[in-house]
Amino acid sequence: MSRATGKQERDTNKKGEQIVAQNRAASYNYHLLERMEAGLVLHGTEVKALREGKANIRDAFVDFKSSGPWLVNAHIAQYMAGGPWNHEPLGNRKLLLHKNEIAKWAGRTQSKGLTVIPLRIYFRDGIAKCEIALAQGKKQWDRRQDERTKEARKEAEAAMYRNRRR
Repeated sequence: MSRATGKQERDTNKKGEQIVAQNRAASYNYHLLERMEAGLVLHGTEVKALREGKANIRDAFVDFKSSGPWLVNAHIAQYMAGGPWNHEPLGNRKLLLHKNEIAKWAGRTQSKGLTVIPLRIYFRDGIAKCEIALAQGKKQWDRRQDERTKEARKEAEAAMYRNRRR
């Protein structure tokens, strides 16, 4: 908590990014193949609610329509002081990408059974961005294998730590 302002600080990177929402379950449920940054088209109260950190992208995905890519199922809570001008919490939000990127990723999602999911929403230099990833769903045995690998790595690190302490 910052003493000067009294506001609680959000997560920040070294690049001056203010992270608003993360999809932590994405790497557990999907094999992440490629990542890309996209701009978000937001309206007034959506931006203010995001600045307060009131967003959830756990069940969100990207849908490619004829008008471009849309972020679907992303929940941005209503801004408390928005009054009658408030936005729809589960509304679809347009993503800003280049035409060649849209064509490339839309083609890959239709032909190979891949999907595009958001990994995080953040502000960079005051502009809302969304990091999206081309992903392939993991099977149950993939998840179990990942857990085994993680456990083995932890045990090996613990053994090395104990060995160094002697």
